[in-house]
Amino acid sequence: MEDDAGLLRRLGSVPGSTDVIALEVAGEAWDTAGLTRFVEEAMVRGTRTVVFLIGGSDGLPGAAVARATRRLSLSAMTLPHRLARIVLVEQLYRAVSIIKGEPYHR
Repeated sequence: MEDDAGLLRRLGSVPGSTDVIALEVAGEAWDTAGLTRFVEEAMVRGTRTVVFLIGGSDGLPGAAVARATRRLSLSAMTLPHRLARIVLVEQLYRAVSIIKGEPYHR
């Protein structure tokens, strides 16, 4: 896992037009429909890149959260970062499947 300094260095190279979403327990609680709307709106706007930040056991550094355009909570419970990645990827897959009209969500 990357240390805070490495994360901040890499985040510094992210273009300012990028949507940066910090995953935090105190963030907004989206359901699948909310995430789907976000993804679809980003696609319609022509957003080229969305970056999701997942912290380690100590969370995200304050500077990374400050750079975020939104804060999202996957759960009110604290999740290990590897599990959070799996949950996020599955939900993104589900959102794109819904947008494409595929039967995955049913």
